[in-house]
Amino acid sequence: MRVRALAGVVLLATMTLAGTPATAAPPAAPTALPAAAGPTSTGPAATGLRTVADRAGLRIGTAVDMAALAGDAPYRAAVAREFSTVTAENVMKWEAVEPQRGVHDWAAADRLVDFARANRQKVRGHTLVWHNQNPSWVNEQAFTPEQLRAVLRKHIIDEVSHFRGRVWHWDVVNEVFNDDGTWRDTIWLRNLGQGYVADAFRWAHQADPQAKLFLNDYNNEGVNAKSDAYYALVKQLKAAGVPVQGYGVQGHLAVQYGVPGDTLTNLRRFEKLGLQTAFTEVDVRMPLPADPIKVQAQAQGFTALLQACLLADRCVSYTVWGFTDRYSWVPGVFDGQGSATPLDENLTPKPAYAALRDTLAVAGR
Repeated sequence: MRVRALAGVVLLATMTLAGTPATAAPPAAPTALPAAAGPTSTGPAATGLRTVADRAGLRIGTAVDMAALAGDAPYRAAVAREFSTVTAENVMKWEAVEPQRGVHDWAAADRLVDFARANRQKVRGHTLVWHNQNPSWVNEQAFTPEQLRAVLRKHIIDEVSHFRGRVWHWDVVNEVFNDDGTWRDTIWLRNLGQGYVADAFRWAHQADPQAKLFLNDYNNEGVNAKSDAYYALVKQLKAAGVPVQGYGVQGHLAVQYGVPGDTLTNLRRFEKLGLQTAFTEVDVRMPLPADPIKVQAQAQGFTALLQACLLADRCVSYTVWGFTDRYSWVPGVFDGQGSATPLDENLTPKPAYAALRDTLAVAGR
């Protein structure tokens, strides 16, 4: 369905992917979300993100805050209505699923998977191997390299096996490089060497051969030292027969830094290696307070990445890292910044929401 509207998407893309600001303002934001109809509705919800993304042949997703999903009915309804994929913001990370060695707690993650199944959504698993949010017993206990390798293998096999057949994509290894393309100093690199990446993919594939397995990182939108390092790594892994199948671009942007003009070029070179691509954690933060210029720049940031995905041949999903400022991680991490999602604290759409919706609508014609 994308091909029918490529000309329209290209026209939109010339405003933001060429590295220069758009001269036209983004579409005005709607005053409210579409009516709370189910995903198969043919009524007012037909203008929501999920419906127009389906028509464009693209999965549209969000990271999910499980406390909000349980206790905030409007949030829960919006997750079901607006998105065709969900990613666990935290409850599939190692510290959540195995807080004590050998003692698993799958309850919260299972609830998300059950929610997704009830709403005909795909699940992106996030994340199996990372330098952050590991259980304290992993970081504090003294393991030999051989023991640590066995611990990591068991974790991956246990988690992927638990969700076998229920998780569409896995972020298998997350954030392995520094921005300059050197290997990030982690417990895994220090003890296991660079081979831990290949091992992780092999173990995940062993546990669920049907799941698509991704590398994932930030500041890798365009062609730069970090994405070059991933490109070289993927070539090495593919040559060794390692089942790496996807390249995830997180897409954490800020209006003051702009969007790389070669994002589409970057996606296409990974796709030529046989990988799927995906935008996995998109948000566009701004220095507060917001103003009309920042709001316009934010809408352009969201759509620049979406347009690159639509124009690429094998970009299969576009996920925002939370869709409402009510539960955004950004203010707690970036001092003085926020307003990073397409909806405000009251779930009122911003121009970014309308820009995403209208771009998808053009692609789906």
